[in-house]
Amino acid sequence: MCLLMRPDQIIKYKLFPIQEALRALWQASFPDTDLSGLVSEQWKDMGWQGPNPSTDFRGCGFVSLENLLFFARTYPASYNRILFKQEGMRSAWEYPFAVAGINVSFMLIQMLDLYSAKPKSLPGVNFLKILSEDEAAFDVLYCIAFQMMDAQWLAMRASYLQFKEVIHATRIQLERELSLDDIHRIRDLPAYNLLYK
Repeated sequence: MCLLMRPDQIIKYKLFPIQEALRALWQASFPDTDLSGLVSEQWKDMGWQGPNPSTDFRGCGFVSLENLLFFARTYPASYNRILFKQEGMRSAWEYPFAVAGINVSFMLIQMLDLYSAKPKSLPGVNFLKILSEDEAAFDVLYCIAFQMMDAQWLAMRASYLQFKEVIHATRIQLERELSLDDIHRIRDLPAYNLLYK
């Protein structure tokens, strides 16, 4: 379990089971399409690797599901642009949306050093200051990072085999932004505006 999970968040997970979160994510993503079951080939339409999305969570666990659901509910226009690949010249072999979302969560947890008791990097230290003032900061940062990753994907004209390079470039850009002297809130990040384009 990562340090991002406070005791009150663990209780929230018990009250809001993973199955309900998956159903809510489906409803937010495809409001006009009924989900036939929690294990269904339909999940592949969202970019899960197989018919059971719960098997795709690794590394950071279900935090990535919470991140995806927050993104879908809080910034639906931005979320849909990425989910449905509505912008830019897209590759014939695109990244799978949901699996990319898991990778973005994992990249953020590593970059911010959230598995350790105290971050060692400047971006991690700066982020903890932001998080102390805004409990939704990680979720919002996730949304920004996903937008940045998609923008990098398009700028690099990447294909699926270049996904690792795109994530790396996204991490470098985020580290730079979180290291700026005048960043005191999430909305101070230059890339914050990507959520509203």
